[in-house]
Amino acid sequence: MPAPPPGHARVAVGAVGLNFADIAACLGLYSATPKGAFVPGLEFAGTVEAVGEGVTSTIPGARVIGLTRFGGYATHINADMRYLHTLPDGWSFADGAALPVQAITAWYAICELGACRPGHAVLVQSAAGGVGLNALDILHGLGARIVATVGSESKVPFLMERAGLERCQVIVRDRRGFPGQLDDALRANGLSGFDLVLDAVAGPFFEPAYRRLRPAGRLVIYGAADLMPSGSRTNWLTLAARYLRRPRIDPISMVSANRSVMGFNLIWLWDEAERLPEAYTGVVGFITRPPFVGRRFPFADAPAALRHLQGGASVGKIVLEV
Repeated sequence: MPAPPPGHARVAVGAVGLNFADIAACLGLYSATPKGAFVPGLEFAGTVEAVGEGVTSTIPGARVIGLTRFGGYATHINADMRYLHTLPDGWSFADGAALPVQAITAWYAICELGACRPGHAVLVQSAAGGVGLNALDILHGLGARIVATVGSESKVPFLMERAGLERCQVIVRDRRGFPGQLDDALRANGLSGFDLVLDAVAGPFFEPAYRRLRPAGRLVIYGAADLMPSGSRTNWLTLAARYLRRPRIDPISMVSANRSVMGFNLIWLWDEAERLPEAYTGVVGFITRPPFVGRRFPFADAPAALRHLQGGASVGKIVLEV
């Protein structure tokens, strides 16, 4: 490693967080991926080993959380200080690596774009995943009324125990019966519709949720897991068929229905680093306990860890430990 340049710190990485963006990048499906060969990874936690000229906000030995625009699957990183944050006391490196991408995603979707208020009814898709669990913590803190979806029955007990939800608040998504499932959940929870929908699934689950937004309701989409290939190679014909069947919303009909659809990709914050302190402050205002880490893999088993995440059976966050 070269010495850290001015404004940077060299971090010995202790753990790396995995994200669906890593899988999409490795499969060539992520538009933000660097051209040519690249190292995946958007978040990490570790120990500062050295600092560059002008750095006064940290010292060697400090434990930090970091964001990086790829390059996170590494044992050492020369990181720009603007993207480092102090690791909370008592948290492990795995806890820290599990936090930034998905917690900031949840906070931004709920508080900034979603403008969620106490008493709002919120649908959280893929609620047992990393973003979903962080979203549930934030929504509980806001006093929102929650309906959550998961992809399999096996995740329901975990979600009820971890997030304190009742069984009537959890939907096991069915591709064909999803509209009826939403109606049943709304009735069971005394709701007339949703004020906010958080969607990282898309596919056939997008439009039924959108149609059940109340006036002035917002749907925030930040992923499309339904388009994620299931194998190590991309079946372009299958992907093309799903892409052609993707949801389509008429903007003129949105006016009469008074509904909004908002999309975002957290990686844009890389070019808006001055907004990160506000984001971290927002996150820690709601999330005080360490994120739930569902699986830990040795660093050398990164391919197996990615396959496990891609399989859709995981709960919480998956991390690599260096």
